[in-house]
Amino acid sequence: MVSNMYMKTKVYLVRHAQPNLDNHDDFSRELSSRGLEDRKRVTEFLSDKNIDVVYSSPFKRAVDTIADFADSKNKKINVVDEFRERKVGDYWLDDFTAFTKNQWKDFNYKLPDGECLKEVQERNITALKEILERHPGEKIVIGSHGTAMSTIINYYDSSFGYEDFEKIKGVMPWLVEIVFDENKTPVSINKFNII
Repeated sequence: MVSNMYMKTKVYLVRHAQPNLDNHDDFSRELSSRGLEDRKRVTEFLSDKNIDVVYSSPFKRAVDTIADFADSKNKKINVVDEFRERKVGDYWLDDFTAFTKNQWKDFNYKLPDGECLKEVQERNITALKEILERHPGEKIVIGSHGTAMSTIINYYDSSFGYEDFEKIKGVMPWLVEIVFDENKTPVSINKFNII
């Protein structure tokens, strides 16, 4: 009989490093010079984790944050559109704090042409569950975003809310390890500040 220990699947969610906020295009926003340096800490953190497979949001800052690690281990980055960050709307938002408070207060709150947190959570969790089905017992990296990761954590731990999101708002990169048992139920959620 195989020990349950061997059936545990580890997922490392990696929030992107510092982006260049002068670029207001969410999809193509690149890392800042500091972000390019800080992604090396992601590589250092993951280097001894025996990662089997690497996934990412399609957004440039998420891909670029884990690219240094993927290159160092000769791993392909598999892009999954559902891991993209929440769409705020079709314009740059100046009062982001008020907006995020409203979204965490009401998971159905959204701006015209934007997404609510419920929609972000549903598509991220659907994609994550598909990956867990595909890679049982493996170690997985997913390049992600602060809001997307927060909705994933909230799905498995409903006590994670706006105050927790506020604490990590400026933490880039940020890593979260979720360990799943053979039934794809989380047995632990560990958060790492590597900066």
